[in-house]
Amino acid sequence: MIWPATVLGAAAGLALASIPGALLGGLLGQVLDRRMRLQSLQHLRALLGPRRPAIDDEDLLFMLVGRLAKSDGRVLDSHIQTARNEMQRLGLDEPARRRAMQAFARGKQVADQELRAPLHALRARPERAEALLRTCWRMAWADGRVSVAERRLIEQWGRWLGWKPAALAALAGEYEPTRKVAEVTSSDYQAALRLLGVRADSEPAAIKRAYRRLLSRHHPDKLAGSGATAAQLRAATDKTRELQLAYELVRRRHGFR
Repeated sequence: MIWPATVLGAAAGLALASIPGALLGGLLGQVLDRRMRLQSLQHLRALLGPRRPAIDDEDLLFMLVGRLAKSDGRVLDSHIQTARNEMQRLGLDEPARRRAMQAFARGKQVADQELRAPLHALRARPERAEALLRTCWRMAWADGRVSVAERRLIEQWGRWLGWKPAALAALAGEYEPTRKVAEVTSSDYQAALRLLGVRADSEPAAIKRAYRRLLSRHHPDKLAGSGATAAQLRAATDKTRELQLAYELVRRRHGFR
């Protein structure tokens, strides 16, 4: 790790007062690094540069899920549906939904450093920080799997939020599959059709409607705030994942996006 203020302080001290100045400048810079938790020259420039408008909670949430959706290169229909489910869970009206979609689109291209400051600010609000991380894990599992890139991003955001590695691992474990999906396998096309309630000759639009209807009905977000047990939430998560896998199988077989 580069301690930017230490390096700059030592360089300035050396220029002004030779070796003693470098030692004093480096010492003062190290104090500044520790107090401000500076980790790189880019971090220091971001703090000293012009202030950007603050990102509110909802914009930040949808920027994060947008970043996750795009992390593997292509945003899938299941990613879009998960974002819509989150809007429904939050009770957003139409103007707020449009703003959320704008934040989602912005998140697909956002630089990681742009997210560091607003996530650091949430360390003082642990409940909100946990809600963000839970939403991120739901988005990461939207296509039935979590990629290396998605896991890396969530772990990095968790560190910026002040979470310990053990706590992050425990939270991630709540969203891991607890059993193999027996209803749908990579070769069981007929089982996937039955699970979605469609036929082999159904039009793509009808398949999409059936999938979205079932996903909305069984998604664990429906249980949020209802006093559901951990077992009920896990069962709903498993059912949602089965639907997602079935849809991906049928979508690939029919050749539509």
